[in-house]
Amino acid sequence: MPLMGSLYIGSSGLQTSQNALNTTAHNLSNVDTTGYTRQQVQQSNRAYVTLSTDPKSISNKQTGLGVTYSRVKQVRDYFLDKTYRKESGRSMFYEVSTEVMEEVESQLGELNGEAFQTTMTDFWTAIQELSKDPSSSVTQGMLVQRAAEFVQRAGAVYSGLSSYQNNLNTQIKQNVDKINKYGNQLLTLNDQIRAIESGGIEHANDLRDARNQILDELAELTNMTFSEDRYGSVSVQIEGVDFVKDGTCYEIALKTDEATGFYTPFWPQDATYTVRADGTRDYNIDGAEVFDLSVEISSDLNTDIGGLKAMLLARGDHRANYTDLAEGKYDSVSQSVVMNIQGEFDQMIHNVVTKVNDILAKAAGVQTGDLKLADGTTRPNVRYCVSDPNGYMRMEDGSPIQLFTKVTTDGYEKVIGEDGVTEYWIMKDEDPDSPESLYTIGNLQVNPALTKEPSKLGFRLADGSEDKETADALKAAFTEEAYTLNPNVQKKTTFVDYYTDLVSQVSNSGYVFRSIYENQVTTVEATQSAREQVIGVSTDEELSNMIKFQNAYNASSRYINVISEMLEHILSTLGV
Repeated sequence: MPLMGSLYIGSSGLQTSQNALNTTAHNLSNVDTTGYTRQQVQQSNRAYVTLSTDPKSISNKQTGLGVTYSRVKQVRDYFLDKTYRKESGRSMFYEVSTEVMEEVESQLGELNGEAFQTTMTDFWTAIQELSKDPSSSVTQGMLVQRAAEFVQRAGAVYSGLSSYQNNLNTQIKQNVDKINKYGNQLLTLNDQIRAIESGGIEHANDLRDARNQILDELAELTNMTFSEDRYGSVSVQIEGVDFVKDGTCYEIALKTDEATGFYTPFWPQDATYTVRADGTRDYNIDGAEVFDLSVEISSDLNTDIGGLKAMLLARGDHRANYTDLAEGKYDSVSQSVVMNIQGEFDQMIHNVVTKVNDILAKAAGVQTGDLKLADGTTRPNVRYCVSDPNGYMRMEDGSPIQLFTKVTTDGYEKVIGEDGVTEYWIMKDEDPDSPESLYTIGNLQVNPALTKEPSKLGFRLADGSEDKETADALKAAFTEEAYTLNPNVQKKTTFVDYYTDLVSQVSNSGYVFRSIYENQVTTVEATQSAREQVIGVSTDEELSNMIKFQNAYNASSRYINVISEMLEHILSTLGV
């Protein structure tokens, strides 16, 4: 080989070793950088120069031109990436669920430093004291006072749960905005990576690191899948629907419920809409929701992945009350932590309120049957009584006394009997489709007339004797095992134990979520550890590479010096 040609070998060694040293230094400088993937140098032969060909020979006579720095590749494992992202999404689902259960426990367990159970116990104690001395104005006043505290603090607990729903709702919007931001960043990175790598020489590894970090964070929020095409662009699907594809980010939109203000994520491209007078669109999102929250949550079905879905499930889609626990409706709230607790808590309050009112109504002479009215109609199977202002357990207008009343509507309706003279009071039925007719926490108060004058209760019969029967009936109502937390619970409980059972249920569910989350954290850490062994930078290994490439650089330099000295010697000799 000509000596001048030999310089190619030396110069290629210098260039390649210098580039390899730069890559090693880049790895070491990013050892603590989040999302950084170690880069590995790949070297290959330069093109050979063919000096002669001989068909009789095994190979042609060729000479090499040295080594070339072919590429710097990222060291990643696709399957570890896929596993890590799925498990981190599942971990985030249970982390959010655990945090929600802890918040609900806090709402139920404490109320301005006083547990609601204390309020329930105080009300029960007032009932017991009343049964000992029903006609005492002191025990009657205590009953009304404790009932007012019961209603007030129940409202505060329910309000706390509703406020937490609003908090979750805000977080949902923030996370949807973050997901859309990630989608647009992925588009930008796809374009930049394609532009750099289109020549087939450079590799945009740092940009790929940024993109992989976004995919990691996106996987915590949603159940996402991804793929990379031959041009280096990444496509992303969320819940099986295209999110980033072919240079487009299909952003997630939010439908706002007019009654609650709750946001529902949906795909605009899959929804239908009408245009309002002001030019805005009114979307019909049926079938276009990002998440199908009616599907059973199960690891086998991979429906327990993503923090955003966990927030939506926990928040629910409305403010629940006791009517949501009815057969056939409970499935729609059972998977929502907050709605489930709202419904069960409201059911407890509703049962206490209606039971107490029913006992007082019975004492006032309310009966059940068909009632014919002056207009010729008949009210079948209604609870009614004759209007009697002077009757026992009656108000001045002749209606039965209620300890608890509705804020928006009356509990009784006055009608005229078929004789056209007799006045009756009919107890109004509750209608699940008419919230103002329900004895719910948000529509409940203690009878204002009793608050001003508790002695209206009297508990003294027409003959002057104490009404021990009604007082004992109130006491017995609190110890009757006739209530369940929800349709899926078989255990019967009492008013006294209902709240304790409710808190215990929350605690048990929280323990389950916490256990799953802790196990999931272990899984994610193990997967991340395995992934770090592949993508992580080892300072020992990089320092070893640095020594190797430094020695290679020195060897190439010495080789060039030798060739240079030989050339100088030859030229000097020939010159003589």
